[in-house]
Amino acid sequence: MRLIGLMGGTFDPIHFGHLRMAQELADALSADEIRFIPAAHPPLKTTVTAAKHRAEMVRLAIANNPRFRLDTRELERDGLSYTIDTLTSLRKELGEEVALCLFMGSDAFLGLTSWQRWQSLLDYCHIVVAHRPNFIMSAENLQGPLKELWQQHAVSTPPELANKAAGGILMQAITALDISATQIRTAFKQQSSSRYLLPQNVIDYILAQQIYMTHREGNHNV
Repeated sequence: MRLIGLMGGTFDPIHFGHLRMAQELADALSADEIRFIPAAHPPLKTTVTAAKHRAEMVRLAIANNPRFRLDTRELERDGLSYTIDTLTSLRKELGEEVALCLFMGSDAFLGLTSWQRWQSLLDYCHIVVAHRPNFIMSAENLQGPLKELWQQHAVSTPPELANKAAGGILMQAITALDISATQIRTAFKQQSSSRYLLPQNVIDYILAQQIYMTHREGNHNV
């Protein structure tokens, strides 16, 4: 069964933390493709950068990776960007012969019960939770409905996800890069360097479009 990873987010901007997580999970799962899906109007997060800029930054960041693909369906849809709607759309488009794996960090997983129709997510996809190598998530450190969800759907190895289209939860350790989009936006506003936090072609685009700067005197953020 083909396996497609799904990497959602505001990507405001996309950075090496996103890219490294996607690459390591793609390798661990032997994924055929990873789709980066920028959110237009995320219900649990505020974004002020125009969708066209965030999508273009993703396109630039992933341009040289043949397994990475930009998916703009949330930007083309009216209303809030609910993951369940995206999964429904993808499943309708791709059919039942593809394993869809929704990537998220451990913090996002711990807040899963606040998501729209969260109980239905595993009807459409697997969930792959990326965590730091020294952090082990188990039933013992989960509570309530999330603990029950884990007990019913947890799998222990990546190959198990390729055997069916949806329904599993896998915890996968990755190299944790402590980079935040907030940190990067602040660096641009303060005209300090963001080098090595995100791809240079994305930095160049931000500078050319003056995305995060209120004013500039010279070109310091290179």
